[in-house]
Amino acid sequence: MTYQEVLEQARTCMGAYCKACPVCNGRACKNQVPGPGAKGIGDTAIRNYDKWQEIRVNMDTICENIPVDTSLELFGRRFRFPFFAGPVGAVNLHYGEKYDDLAYNQILVKACAENGIAAFTGDGTNPKVMEAACEAIAAADGAGIPTVKPWNPDTVRGKLALCQKAGSFAVAMDIDAAGLPFLKNMTPPAGSKTTEELRGIAELAGVPFVVKGVMTVRGALKAKEAGAAAVIVSNHGGRVLDQCPATAEVLPAIADALAGSGVKILVDGGIRSGVDILKALALGADAVLIARPFVTAVYGGAEEGVRLYIEKLGAELADAMAMCGVHSLEEITRDVVFHG
Repeated sequence: MTYQEVLEQARTCMGAYCKACPVCNGRACKNQVPGPGAKGIGDTAIRNYDKWQEIRVNMDTICENIPVDTSLELFGRRFRFPFFAGPVGAVNLHYGEKYDDLAYNQILVKACAENGIAAFTGDGTNPKVMEAACEAIAAADGAGIPTVKPWNPDTVRGKLALCQKAGSFAVAMDIDAAGLPFLKNMTPPAGSKTTEELRGIAELAGVPFVVKGVMTVRGALKAKEAGAAAVIVSNHGGRVLDQCPATAEVLPAIADALAGSGVKILVDGGIRSGVDILKALALGADAVLIARPFVTAVYGGAEEGVRLYIEKLGAELADAMAMCGVHSLEEITRDVVFHG
């Protein structure tokens, strides 16, 4: 099977919303919820993708001809590549009925672990979404990061108990999900969290706590104050608020603000190739998340589809690093990107 065949097969079993486009750029699905689109017109998702494409890299092949090391250490674990599968929940609602969350996460978490990376898993109003995610992570010896929505305190405690039982090596909260419509009218209220509330959640997690949804320096510093081990620069894939800047636009300032703090920096939003991954690392990220294309990989080829997509991204990253004269992640600096 080839990755092109994975895309073609995915188009035969996706639902009405995702088109399994050759490049997942937010244009075909931009204003569709349910679906992978946005609650508004979806211009932020499109901007996410476009801004990565505007950044260029500096080719430099006057260097040693030695193998490239793409490996990353994060929270005491070693990974083949500096990218992870991003969290997606309620796949049968948003992407099609071929898989429910249990089947999707069993495939994704296992395939990612077997191929040297890890999957962040999603959450939803149906308790079975998190239960299925944690079952899959437990089966993979904790090699996954469950992502808890910003529910009310009692619900958060219950979800974290599931995460702890699964033995996950870290836990995330996608605080940017506060803008999702289904959280708006819950009783007790769900949504935004104060720094103090996040600190309590981080302490309760008992493992490295990742705050996803940071888009400003101020937000990054508040996450640090709350005890986050890592932040994910993210606008929820452009799904929750139109007219946001792209993640590529805000990443450098956030990286500068957290430099030397020990807080790891991840970024998502429109990253679609190994060259994009290199750009993100050059702008200050330690690693990246890619979400929607992994759904396509699962729907189009199950475990083999995930493996092919990981190998595709990894090969592209290694080639881009070699062509830019860097041979390890530690060598990647802002000099790798073209500043005009």
